[in-house]
Amino acid sequence: MNRSKGKKALLLSLVFMMTIALMSACSKDNDAQKENTGVTNPSETASEPPAKSNEVKELSLFIDASWYPVKEWKGPVAEKITEKTGIKLNVTVATDDKQLPLMIASGDLPDLVFTYANIDRMSDSKLSYPLNELIENYAPDFKIDPIRIAIHTMDDGNFYTVRNSFATQEEMAQNKYSVGSDGNPGIAVREDILKELGNPPIDTIDNFIKVLGMVKQKYPDMIPLIMDKDWIEQYFLQQFGVEGLLDGWYERDGKVDYAIRQPEMLEYFKFMNRLYREGYILAENFAYTNDQIDDQYATSGKAFAHSHTVSIADSDNIKVKNAGGSYTFQMLPSAISNNTKAVSSGLGFAGTFITKKNKDPEASIKFLQFLASDEGKKLTMFGVEGEHWTWNDEGHPNLKYDPSDADFVNSNGIKWWYLYNDGVMEGMLSYVPGAQKTKALMERKAFTVYKPELGLIQLQPDSDEKTIKTKIDEMIKNEKIKIYLAKSEEEAAANYETMVKNAEKIGLDRLMDWANQTYQKKKDLFNK
Repeated sequence: MNRSKGKKALLLSLVFMMTIALMSACSKDNDAQKENTGVTNPSETASEPPAKSNEVKELSLFIDASWYPVKEWKGPVAEKITEKTGIKLNVTVATDDKQLPLMIASGDLPDLVFTYANIDRMSDSKLSYPLNELIENYAPDFKIDPIRIAIHTMDDGNFYTVRNSFATQEEMAQNKYSVGSDGNPGIAVREDILKELGNPPIDTIDNFIKVLGMVKQKYPDMIPLIMDKDWIEQYFLQQFGVEGLLDGWYERDGKVDYAIRQPEMLEYFKFMNRLYREGYILAENFAYTNDQIDDQYATSGKAFAHSHTVSIADSDNIKVKNAGGSYTFQMLPSAISNNTKAVSSGLGFAGTFITKKNKDPEASIKFLQFLASDEGKKLTMFGVEGEHWTWNDEGHPNLKYDPSDADFVNSNGIKWWYLYNDGVMEGMLSYVPGAQKTKALMERKAFTVYKPELGLIQLQPDSDEKTIKTKIDEMIKNEKIKIYLAKSEEEAAANYETMVKNAEKIGLDRLMDWANQTYQKKKDLFNK
C-alpha cells in the first residue's frame, strides 16, 4: 500500500516537472518571437539592401559649394531615397572655398565629399577609395560606360568619381527633349520698360547698347544692367565667338591655346569696358561676394536687365509676383550676334567621393549605384513619380510644378541631390513647353559645338603645370578688373596686352606645350 502511494507520488512529481519545463520552453519561444518581430535572420539578408531590413545608416556628406541651396537631408525626395537605399545623409555645406582644402590638409574628412572645384585633389588614393575597386568588391553589377570611366581615370589607373551633368554628343542627339541645363548664360530685360521705350529691337550687340542708353536717359536712377557675380562674362563671351572662359582652353585647327589669347578676346574686353565707361554697369558689380545682390536689384525694380542663366526671366518673374509686383521679365535671344558660338567642352559639373574616412564603403557604393540607376536619376532630378511628375510616352516627364520656382524645387529637394546623375536627365528637367528657359535653350542648340575632348586636358594636383595655371588664373582675376574699369578703350587694350604678357612671363607657353601633348594623346577617346 505504501509502495503504491510512493510510485504514484513519484509519477505525479515527474509529470509536474515535465509540465513546468514545457511551459518554460514555450515562454522562451514566445519571448524570442516578440524580440525578433520585424527582424530577419542576418544570414538571409546578407545580399539585401539596407532598406529591406528597416535599417537606416547615416553617412556624413560635405558639399563643397557655399552657395548650395539645399542644406539639410529632408523633404520628399530625400525621404524617398532613404526609403529605397536605407541611407540618410548628415549634410554640411561649405562656408567658403577654403574649407575643403583645410579639411584635406588636416585629414578631417567625412564619409562622402561632393565637389566641383577639387575633383583632381580628391582623386587621390590617400584620400578617397577608387570607385573601380569598390564596384569590383561590392557592386559588380554597377555598370559605368567606358567614356565616363576614361575621362575620370587618373594617372594611377583608378577613377574616384563620376561627375554629374555630363552627356556625350550622341546621347544628347538621341534625346531631343534633353535641351540642356540651367548652367547656361542668359539675360532678361523688363518688358514694361521695353514697351515704354517703343519696343526697340535687341537683335544685335549694338542695338543692346542703344537700349541700355535709352534706359539710362529715361530712368537715371535705374541700373541698366546688373550681373550675377558668377555670370558676368559667359553670355557676352559667346556673342563675340570666344570659345571658352577666361581660364579655359580653346582649339583651332587641331592646336590648343589659352582662351585669353584667342583673337576675339580683345573685342570682348573692349565691349565690357564700354559698358562701364558709359555707365551701364556698376564698378562694384565686379566685387560682389554675395550672389543675391543682383537678384535684389532686379526683383525690387532697380535694374532693367539682369544677366544670369537661361532661367533668370522665369525665376525673376516668380519672385516679383510673390512680392506683389506687376512687371515681368523676358529673355533676350540666346544669340544677338552673327559670331555667337558656344563650345561645350565640359566633362560634367561635380562628383561624389567616398573618402578613406568612410565608415561603410559598401553601403556608400551601393547608394551611388541606386542614384545612377534610371529610377534613381529620375527621382533625384524630377522628384517623386506620381507626386511631382508622370512620364510622357513621347519620352519626357510631365512636371506638376515649375522647375524655375526655386522655392518649391529647393523645399522639396528636387535636383540638388544629384550626387550621381547625367546631362541627359538634367537636360529634360529644362523641357517645359512654353517656358522662356526652354526657348532659350533650344535656341542655343543651333550654335553649340561639342568639343568634350578639351575637357581631357586635366592638370594633376601638385604638378608644375597645375602651379603655373593656378598662378596665371589668379593673375587674370586681378588684371581683368583693370581692363573692365579702364578710363578709355586705349587703356583697356593696353591692360589686356599687359595681362597676356604677364601670363607668358609666368609660363603660359610651357603650359601650352604640355596641354597640346596631353590633348593629342587623349582626344581620340571620343572617337572610339
